[in-house]
Amino acid sequence: MTALQQVGVALRQRQRWLLVGLLGALHLALVAGAQSAMSLVCWLVNVGLFILWQPFIYAERRLDFSGFAVIALLLVCGVLWYGWWLLIVWVVVLAALVGGRVMFLDHRPTRVFHLVAFAYLLAALLFWLVPKIVPGSALAGPPLDGELAWALPLFLVVMSVLPVPGEDQRADGAMVDLFYSLFIFLLIAVLVLGSLAFMLLRQSGYFEAVLNTLISIALLLLLIGWTWNTRPGYTGIDVFFSRYLLSIGLPFEKWLHRLTTLASRESEPDRFLAQALAEMRDLPWVVGGRWHAGSKSGTFGAEARYRHDFPAEPMLLTLYTRHQLSPALIWHFHLLAQLANEHYIAKLRARELQQVSYLRAIHETGARLTHDVKNLLQSLNNLCYLAQASDGADADRLGLLQRQLPQITQRVQQTLAKLQKPQSEAGGVLPADMWWKIQQQRYATAPVCFAETDFDPEALVPTSLFDSVADNLLHNALLKAQAESGLEVSASLTADASRLAVCDSGSAIDEDIAGSLLREPVRSERGLGIGLYHAARQAESCGYELRLAGNRTGEVCFELTRKERCDRPAPATRAATD
Repeated sequence: MTALQQVGVALRQRQRWLLVGLLGALHLALVAGAQSAMSLVCWLVNVGLFILWQPFIYAERRLDFSGFAVIALLLVCGVLWYGWWLLIVWVVVLAALVGGRVMFLDHRPTRVFHLVAFAYLLAALLFWLVPKIVPGSALAGPPLDGELAWALPLFLVVMSVLPVPGEDQRADGAMVDLFYSLFIFLLIAVLVLGSLAFMLLRQSGYFEAVLNTLISIALLLLLIGWTWNTRPGYTGIDVFFSRYLLSIGLPFEKWLHRLTTLASRESEPDRFLAQALAEMRDLPWVVGGRWHAGSKSGTFGAEARYRHDFPAEPMLLTLYTRHQLSPALIWHFHLLAQLANEHYIAKLRARELQQVSYLRAIHETGARLTHDVKNLLQSLNNLCYLAQASDGADADRLGLLQRQLPQITQRVQQTLAKLQKPQSEAGGVLPADMWWKIQQQRYATAPVCFAETDFDPEALVPTSLFDSVADNLLHNALLKAQAESGLEVSASLTADASRLAVCDSGSAIDEDIAGSLLREPVRSERGLGIGLYHAARQAESCGYELRLAGNRTGEVCFELTRKERCDRPAPATRAATD
């Protein structure tokens, strides 16, 4: 690094002294007068200090030929047209940049430092520079050059004695709000030109014209401030201004409409993302792009000189544009990428939910078939026990075997049918009297008391549902009887087959389990814990309700009651016992 570069870096790190030196060189140019060579030299020094102080390009950056040519051209134009008008424009630009830094300053002495610099530039503009282009007759008094030559440096003295900010706050003054700077530039321009207009139209003095212009600007700003904010019954202009900044006249709204339409029409995530991003080619700046989302990727359009990356997990979007995008446009495109990514994530989650539903259907099908196979094995086990205990001459036991085997054969056929068509529920209806006798025969060797009922001859029961619920309830009650001695199990069915009840005289079900029973799978020590849950879902699908009717020690009852006639086969929700 050369000595000159080291000096530039050192000055760059001392922004406050650069600004003080810049204003000092400007003051010497004003004192020397625009017609003198000394004033031109001081202005050139002022331009050099500005290049080191300016917040747009690092002072340590090496200029290429094009950058150097631009600076040289501006300096040549400044030398050729140097005068009071050029100094006025120069001071207005400096005041706008200094005022634009105030918005980012939190350190109070640093904020005061820049406000004092802004006051110096404004005073030099209104009391020194503008009067130079105003006819002497309009000043209404002698020139104040001598007084200002000694008074204005007091601003620089105040700037020099203000406290220096800490290390963590030195970078604050290097930022500029361009919008705020542009607003200040236009405001000062209106003040200067408005003063000249008042002098021309009303033939008033200069200071009177400046005062009238300041009052007019103050009233206008007061009116804008009053109408800016939203109040009850009134929509402030800030809403319209914000809406304009968010759209800035770009065709983003049309793309958002296409995105919404495509989201409602396309369900496949990858196809949706590819089509939505391809629609970006209709935006004026976009030439093409490419995207990556997980293991998928795609391209649209063509490549161009300028590219911009917009990462949005899990999507990475790269856009090729005709021109370099401004920060506002980058922000807008980043928002568009985020919207497309959110829709993509939503569709991924929808597909995952669909897969979970499919797996749940498979699980429930397996649970139903497990239940059927388990009940068949229990029935076969009972028949094998009877066959082993029979000596071949017991007519009653042989008759029981002959009556049970057709029922088991029918249930085996139903289970095989479910394996072939899992979504169908094989089964039909039986007269209530016949079904009740079959249950009594099935549990003839079990300690279950079946209530005697005079059934209605037209009463029918859906065998698939009632078999499933009865097997679950009776099997659970018999398992409970093995753990609690002296427990009695009873079953009853109303005459019209609208209510099936299974009760036991054992201990009450735990309150924590009773709250989840029939609503979700529960913890079980002897099975999967989903038998009653599936039985309740099957009952709901067939117009019945399975509920815990009583839960106190000595009387625990489950009831299956009919809500409406079940005249259609139940869907694939057959229960599995615990």
